[in-house]
Order: sequence, then structure tokens, then C-alpha cells
Amino acid sequence: MYEGIFQTVQINTPAILTDATGIAANTERKGWSIQNQDTDVLYVRLGGTASDTVFHFVLKGCAVAKDGTGGSISQTSGTIYTGVISVAGTTPSYTVMEM
Repeated sequence: MYEGIFQTVQINTPAILTDATGIAANTERKGWSIQNQDTDVLYVRLGGTASDTVFHFVLKGCAVAKDGTGGSISQTSGTIYTGVISVAGTTPSYTVMEM
């Protein structure tokens, strides 16, 4: 008889909220920035429908929600992306800036 530990249910698998628009498309955009304000990671995609499998950037979570230590990404020089920027996460909380 084999004795061991068996997983009977899936544990600690976060549900990912997908297809949230972080910043709407804007052809006049001169720069942008997104900072994660949650303790879980935030997935960012330059385009629509971000998810935990389709993204361009992963922003680390804060040590404590909204403590300002979450990861950030910005684009303020060079060729600026002006399309929609989508985000996904378990409980997305983030700040954005658009110039």
C-alpha cells in the first residue's frame, strides 16, 4: 500500500481578472505610467485582453497594499505607445498617469 500526500483540491490558485482597460487608447498621448498598488502581481499588456498568460510586463506587488512599493512601468520618451493598455490580476489595484 502506498502512503503519501495527495492533493484532493486545488489550493491557492488565484482567479485572474482579465480584459480590464488600464489606459484607453489615445493618439495624443505623450507618455504614460502604471504602478501596482496591490499585494499580488499585476499583468500589463500593450493591447487588449491582458491575462496571466498574455502580457508584456509583470509588476510586482506591494509589501502592504497601497504602500507605494509595487512595481511600475512607464514610457515618457522615444516612440510612445498610444493604443489601449490592459491589465489583469487577482484583485487589480493600480494608479495610472497619462500625459
